[in-house]
Amino acid sequence: MKKLLFGALFGAFGTLYAAGLDTSAFAQGERNYFAIGMFLVFVLATLAITYFSSKKSQSAAGFYTAGGNITGMQNGIAIAGDFMSAASFLGIVGLVFANGFDGLIYAIGFLVGWPIVLFLIAEKFRNLGKYTFADIIAYRLESKKVRTISAISGLSVIVFYLIAQMVGAGGLIQVLFGLPYSYAVIIVGILMICYVTFGGMHATTWVQIIKACLLLGGVTFMAIMILYLSGFDLARYFEMAINNHSKGAAIMEPGTFLPDPVSAISLGLALMFGTAGLPHILMRFFTVKNAKEARKSVFYATGLIGYFYILTFVIGFGAIAFLLGNPDFINEAGQFTIPPNMEAVLLAKVLGGDVLLGFISAVAFATILAVVAGLAISGASAISHDLYVNVCKDGKCDPQTEMRVTKGSTIGLGILAIILGLGFEGQNVAFTVGLAFAIAASVNFPIILLCIYWKNLTTNGVLYGGIIGLVCVLALVILSPSVWVNVLGFENAIFPYNHPAIFSMPLSFIAIWAISKFDSSKRADEDKKGFAAQDFRAQSGIGASEAVAH
Repeated sequence: MKKLLFGALFGAFGTLYAAGLDTSAFAQGERNYFAIGMFLVFVLATLAITYFSSKKSQSAAGFYTAGGNITGMQNGIAIAGDFMSAASFLGIVGLVFANGFDGLIYAIGFLVGWPIVLFLIAEKFRNLGKYTFADIIAYRLESKKVRTISAISGLSVIVFYLIAQMVGAGGLIQVLFGLPYSYAVIIVGILMICYVTFGGMHATTWVQIIKACLLLGGVTFMAIMILYLSGFDLARYFEMAINNHSKGAAIMEPGTFLPDPVSAISLGLALMFGTAGLPHILMRFFTVKNAKEARKSVFYATGLIGYFYILTFVIGFGAIAFLLGNPDFINEAGQFTIPPNMEAVLLAKVLGGDVLLGFISAVAFATILAVVAGLAISGASAISHDLYVNVCKDGKCDPQTEMRVTKGSTIGLGILAIILGLGFEGQNVAFTVGLAFAIAASVNFPIILLCIYWKNLTTNGVLYGGIIGLVCVLALVILSPSVWVNVLGFENAIFPYNHPAIFSMPLSFIAIWAISKFDSSKRADEDKKGFAAQDFRAQSGIGASEAVAH
């Protein structure tokens, strides 16, 4: 194992070194040696953590959940690190830069989802589950059927999330480090395989904790510098932004980003309830000892995430105030030239020169690595624990074989992530993040919520209702302007909205309810009778450490 770890390490650095030898590789951007140095320090530190974590990841419990030995505070920071992706940092700042106040709808939607997780899911989730969110659903329902739909929907979320992260990594490094797109994607894929295959959840957790602390420290410094340059006068600060922006005072008002109420409500639903259905986030509740620590995890995560999104608001308006009109970003033709979603990192250059630019660039890349590692371990557990062990092998599989399948799945996901990242180069993949949240809100969240709180839920309701919701949300996204027009090239979209959750989420709830309500099978009676035992465990936590599918 150690030889493989060093082999993968040398592969990643060999790719980086090869790019350094090829001067044409840097034609896409100027090298920032401080940024590259920060990136290498982060990689070396996290690979050292992976090396020492490998001894704690030999068993299924150690690999999937770090043995349940992560504290509530540590897990809360790790959840925040897993959730604060590069899309959150670069994307939301870019939206605020372009649309002003209205760009914060993503930040508000992401944040509001966490009280839902805290009050409805976290504690009961920890009491009922063991490794994956499918364990909760399979507690009283027929394991094979519900694990199949849970794994499919979970993997759908993970794949679309992976695409966005890999393409984001390629674009970021292409602009900031001077590496070509393909090199960046390959490096991220190799490092992801290293972190997850050898370090499991323990290494992934500490990678996310380190990344969260670096990101929060960096954005805090940027926000303080913005306020310092504004004389800590908010009126002057906003006046500078209004005077610089082409939309003027309209940037302080809603209505500049989403064109209609249906789109606004639909996106809000996806972001709010999708958070409670993201498999790589839900999996983190099994890394703590008990429900009390799970509740603490969400408390800390909510505070840190809320603080982070307040800072993205400050940084977004700071970019308007200090980038627009800045002669360093105006070309000879008098045009303002900043690559999309690069406002935050270029603002760092204005605020702190190449040093701060290098730090923020390296942190943004570290952010992608941490999120991709969390996605990979969640996807690998769905393939090995849910599909292979409990569906294909009826739960009868020795631990050594399960771990081999898990690590093989991780390598497969890493290769798939590289292929998808390369295949989607140059494409507008903003819709993939929205699609991931839409699937989570339309399939995972209704199943989880009804399973925990509704005694009449049945296996057939979950299976067929989940399939209806999944097909609906995928079909509506394919028929939307984001895909039908922008990707497939048709003139007009069949479905007029880019965000389908307002249609697909209620349909999933109705389908699951109706099928369960009219299910008269023998299995349906068993499913309903099992609710009392499930609810007792969910409320009391008795037997939580042995929460396995019946």
